[in-house]
Amino acid sequence: MALRLGEILVEKGIITPQELEAAVKKQQETKELIGVVLVNMGLITDRKLLQVLGEQQGIHFMDLKGAKIDQKAIELVPAKFAWHYKIMPIKLEGNVLTIAIANPFDMWPIDDLETNLGYRVDKVLATGQDIAEAIKKFYGVGADTVERILAGEPRKAVDARTAERKDNVEDLEKMAEVASVIKLVNQILQEAIKERATDIHIEHFRDDLSLRYRIDGILYDKSTSENIRYLYQAIISRIKVMSGLDIVERRLPQDGRARIKIGVSEYELRISTIPTLYGENIVIRILPTTMLFSVADLGMSEEELKILGNLISRPHGIIFLTGPTGSGKTTTLYACLNKLNTRDKKIITIEDPIEYELGGISQSQINPKINLTFAVMLRSVLRHDPDIMMVGEVRDFETADITIQTALTGHLVFSTLHTNDAASGATRLLDIGVEPFLIASSVEAFIAQRLVRTICSKCKEKTKASPSSADKASEKPKPGNKGRKAKSSAGDTLPDKKPAAIYRGKGCDECSHTGYKGRTGIYEILVLNDEIRKLITEKASADIIKEKAIKLGMRTLRQDGWDKIAAGVTTPEEVIRVTQEED
Repeated sequence: MALRLGEILVEKGIITPQELEAAVKKQQETKELIGVVLVNMGLITDRKLLQVLGEQQGIHFMDLKGAKIDQKAIELVPAKFAWHYKIMPIKLEGNVLTIAIANPFDMWPIDDLETNLGYRVDKVLATGQDIAEAIKKFYGVGADTVERILAGEPRKAVDARTAERKDNVEDLEKMAEVASVIKLVNQILQEAIKERATDIHIEHFRDDLSLRYRIDGILYDKSTSENIRYLYQAIISRIKVMSGLDIVERRLPQDGRARIKIGVSEYELRISTIPTLYGENIVIRILPTTMLFSVADLGMSEEELKILGNLISRPHGIIFLTGPTGSGKTTTLYACLNKLNTRDKKIITIEDPIEYELGGISQSQINPKINLTFAVMLRSVLRHDPDIMMVGEVRDFETADITIQTALTGHLVFSTLHTNDAASGATRLLDIGVEPFLIASSVEAFIAQRLVRTICSKCKEKTKASPSSADKASEKPKPGNKGRKAKSSAGDTLPDKKPAAIYRGKGCDECSHTGYKGRTGIYEILVLNDEIRKLITEKASADIIKEKAIKLGMRTLRQDGWDKIAAGVTTPEEVIRVTQEED
């Protein structure tokens, strides 16, 4: 049989006689099937092998990625059975159950299904990878583990509603250490990291447990077993144990950290819990333990990189990064510090929390519980003779005042503000009580930024410019907004000429059929020159400052986004989404 398969592959021109001869010699050593040997040697793919085997054995080969799966068939076959035998139920017609298998010679799954379910089983072939992905998709993350746990534990013992009683605390503590619960939480984490998720959201409702992953800034629901809700408290308890949180306290918010290793990579987890109507909700932020980006990887244009390079090479002053939470400000700051990190400079950071570890840089974590605030740390840090400092965020007058005094005494300082655009940074500092002459004399630049999803390179295609999206992305500001506070795109002036084509992602397996994979930044850099400083000292509004900056050559967030649309990096919808203009 093995030789016959080899001959078929040679006849079809898939492998050469010499390659078959080498594979047969290898088979004599390993005692494996010739097909397995050919795949391991890289001479043939799993898909091609199964297609040929299907022809040889008279079994249909199926591509599961585009196949229609019958829900009745899934309900008939338990998840633990599907995972154990690596099979995927496809359809149920009368008394015949069709399943996908990767090994046409393995009869155990078919015999067991026919014996236990009482159905006649028909089979089709599919690759092992396609079967594993289909099981995750249709049964849910960790569905087999959920079934195994509930098979050995009464549901009422782990139900969230009964878990509120004190006599169940000990049961939950034991449950959190059960190997199967540990495995379930690990599966959730591994799947999130595999899909490039930055956050995991576990939310409990009256009769449901929701699992969502944030991927490229967008939340996606993940399929799970409907019975996972019975393990809600066990999952929460396991995560609390991992991060050193109080397993008994469910009435107050808690924050913790944990470190895990997946393969050869290590990840830092930031865990936060909050009490809600039906129990605790938990969010896990996933961070790599090493810095991922250099300044060149941030998505800035050559002109913007040159401006940033000039700014960070200055001996003193403050550079503020502005934008909402999750806009990539910290990553940009770390990239700047990484570029400046040489042995002849002392760099100290004060953060809340520390997101990445940077070798050679002294990083400090604030702790409000013991009154270790940004302001308290700033006073002490100056005695350590730093050349460059990073203050995680300027939130109040005291922190702003000390930060400005630090810059005025010959230090280069990086920090962040929560404002919609660069021009609003100055007015924000004025609002918290900083004198305008201090802002004008200490701040070197305000840099606003957002993150947009990038088009998947595997399914990227050129399309005609959509009038609705292209026009909206390039529309000029509406009249009648004079005197209003500047928003992310107010005052933008964009080219009248629209691109001949706009690129989009068609959707493929590589990008989970979203059309996007990865993110990049769009920027608005407001460098303070004499004219801008004069406006700040006069307490001019953000609108006036922005209008002047645009006349002096500043490119706005939406203009930078427009350039990335024209270059085929992102889509009009993405730029509009992150630079939404108020009516």
